[in-house]
Amino acid sequence: MSEKATQLEAFERLLIIMDELRAQCPWDKKQTLQSLRHLTIEEVYELGDAILDNDLEEVKKELGDVLLHIVFYSKIGSETNSFDIADVCHAICDKLVERHPHIYSDVKVENEEDVKRNWEQLKLKEGKKSVLEGVPKSLPAMVKANRIQDKVAGVGFDWEEPHQVFDKVKEELSELQSEVDANDQERIESEFGDVLFSMINYARFLKVDPESALERTNKKFIKRFQYLEQKSKDLDKPLSEMTLAEMDIYWEEAKTL
Repeated sequence: MSEKATQLEAFERLLIIMDELRAQCPWDKKQTLQSLRHLTIEEVYELGDAILDNDLEEVKKELGDVLLHIVFYSKIGSETNSFDIADVCHAICDKLVERHPHIYSDVKVENEEDVKRNWEQLKLKEGKKSVLEGVPKSLPAMVKANRIQDKVAGVGFDWEEPHQVFDKVKEELSELQSEVDANDQERIESEFGDVLFSMINYARFLKVDPESALERTNKKFIKRFQYLEQKSKDLDKPLSEMTLAEMDIYWEEAKTL
């Protein structure tokens, strides 16, 4: 059996199991598009964690969970004749062919930036009024800012050099400090948002994903703080009774691990 045939056989097995669960399992029978939504979001975040940890075994498991949700939604859609898994697959296949004319037509591209630019132009030709229509409203703010900047850059609204973006970061920091000095809380929040937005933009020029970078820092902080907590237990001395100087000793130790 070829590799492709093995893959198709595995996918068919999943579809059959989904049919059986939907027909026979009390929990699966009750689910709707709405009830699955928050669970799907959770599964995607768990996949993201596995990717950040570079745990490939866990990535495989979490991909399975996400795939199950796609099949589940498609099964629910088929029950009202709205769509089924074939419609879902064909829709994304059609989109990929249409959005890659440099592969499936005679359009020429020189690099990745040409591809992204073509992608946004094609979406406008499909009837979208704004290149920003494709940014989900419910995205976390940092991810949303990154996607907004990426999309407008795709139509040429962008800085030319990284140093220009860094200059903007410094400008926004200066404006923030001015509002801090003026003690204007509403303006402080506004300027703080501008600083974050410019930093996220700078991250794009450095080819750094800001969400992943911050999450790695979160994980690093958690690991070091939990080391500090363990030292506190070993010493039978609550953290609240330790001085900052004492805490700093173990914090520096944690950095070496």
